[in-house]
Amino acid sequence: MEEVWNHQDWGGRVAYKLIFRPSASCTGVGKKWTRPTGYDTGLKTYNSLTKQKEPLILAQEGIATWYSCGPTVYDHAHLGHACSYVRFDIIQRVLSRVFGINVIHVMVITDIDDKIIRRALEKSVSPTVLARMYEEEFKNDMLALKVLPPAVYLRVTENIPQIVAFIEGIIRNEHAYATKQGDVYFDIGSIGDRYGKLMGAGDATGEPGDREKRDSRDFALWKASKPQEPSWESPWGKGRPGWHIECSTIASSVFGSQLDIHSGGIDLAFPHHENEIAQCEAYHQCGQWGNYFLHSGHLHLKGSAEKMSKSLNNYITIKDFLESYSANEFRMFCLLTKYRSAIDYSDASLNEARSSLATITAFTHDAQAYMRGQLQCPAVEEGALWERLAETKANVVRALADDFDTPRVVNAIMSLVYHGNRHLQSPRSPAVFGAFLAYIREVFEVLGVDLLDRKGAHSVDSSGTLENVVEQLARFRSDVRAFALSVQDTPPGEPTHASPSPCSEKLPLLKACDTLRKDLASMGVHIRVSVCVCQWRLLQGGRGRQSYSVSFIKIVKH
Repeated sequence: MEEVWNHQDWGGRVAYKLIFRPSASCTGVGKKWTRPTGYDTGLKTYNSLTKQKEPLILAQEGIATWYSCGPTVYDHAHLGHACSYVRFDIIQRVLSRVFGINVIHVMVITDIDDKIIRRALEKSVSPTVLARMYEEEFKNDMLALKVLPPAVYLRVTENIPQIVAFIEGIIRNEHAYATKQGDVYFDIGSIGDRYGKLMGAGDATGEPGDREKRDSRDFALWKASKPQEPSWESPWGKGRPGWHIECSTIASSVFGSQLDIHSGGIDLAFPHHENEIAQCEAYHQCGQWGNYFLHSGHLHLKGSAEKMSKSLNNYITIKDFLESYSANEFRMFCLLTKYRSAIDYSDASLNEARSSLATITAFTHDAQAYMRGQLQCPAVEEGALWERLAETKANVVRALADDFDTPRVVNAIMSLVYHGNRHLQSPRSPAVFGAFLAYIREVFEVLGVDLLDRKGAHSVDSSGTLENVVEQLARFRSDVRAFALSVQDTPPGEPTHASPSPCSEKLPLLKACDTLRKDLASMGVHIRVSVCVCQWRLLQGGRGRQSYSVSFIKIVKH
């Protein structure tokens, strides 16, 4: 392998990139993973190529090239898809906003394949119309889930000339062959023991094909045209691309012969990613095209060993899910497990995510009230809280640097919230709680969770009159209740009762206050009374919700 220093200009910033050109010995490299040469980020990530955590080393300092397999747009996207895209969105946010790495993310949209053709025939529409419709829906779903878009989406059908040229390059390097029928197959035997870097060659099984295949494991790069199918011209006759070649071509057209990170669901590891690796290394004649393969775990319905998928008809569409839960709640659901772990979908797991988010949100509102001087009682060890905050910050960074361990991050934040809540009823120390609030919001903003819930805040602002009416009503109730609880003055010379109680004439007032409190609760206004204050919350529910989420909190002093 020959090393070459290549000068580049990234947006006005001069950079030098260490690139590799294949030498004569490059094609003899086997399955062993080679640790990249370049910039050590100080992070570790689980690499599917080695089945263990490895130091994350990038070819260029401050820049990560990232390719991901996008959707095959023939139907609605479901939560299984959402889980993978949200998890990798979290990782990309962490890389860029915590560790200062510019992620250049490219995603392919598969807008032509067997499933799209079949579905288009069923609906009596063209494959192009069907694919565009579901592509737009997918992008809207990602927007609703707050998934940041890639630097660019690239469609397969808009890259056919590049795909044909890529196949020609593989044939030229003697790693593919054409048949008399006009199909082109990758020749797995031509790369020997280098096939099977992700799953092992022993796990490889062939895909259906004609009898002219040299090996049952050989897979299609180009498929000859069939009646009623879209087709394009090629040196082998009219046809269309095979499934795997699209990703190899598009990733190579953008990033060249070296890629830092490739991501996708674990179900894509074989055969899709396995075949991508074989194609790219055959084309570029290099021993290691992608340095890190990150795979997200399956989403399972609780109690089922099968993943959520369209083929099993056990899926929930993203749009249907968002009728009952929020994007914040789904993201918290994803944060509570490691990105590469399987995850169980159930009401209980969603409620756990909702509860965790509600606990954090309630703390932020209570802390704001505390800072305004509306919650106060015994003394606080302010130094201990500052120390706790510093410790939490260090723990969060360590967790994220260790294979993006978001469950540890959430646990660290929940511990901080717990310690904060213990000291909320104390003389005011607004600075430390201001720091708590700023940091908690910052962490969740990085992870894509909006604790301010700006959309909800907007709806609250638009109904400010309602807020003011509820506040005045709660204040009036508090004043009436305080009057009703006041004891009757004891005339001079008469004994004082050990346990004074309100006079009987005031009991109806107390009963009316309790009734008003219950009636307001049924309408989403919850009033909580303590020794010092009366606190009320206006709770707002979405369509189909079983519970409410906090919109805002007000504190009314007695």
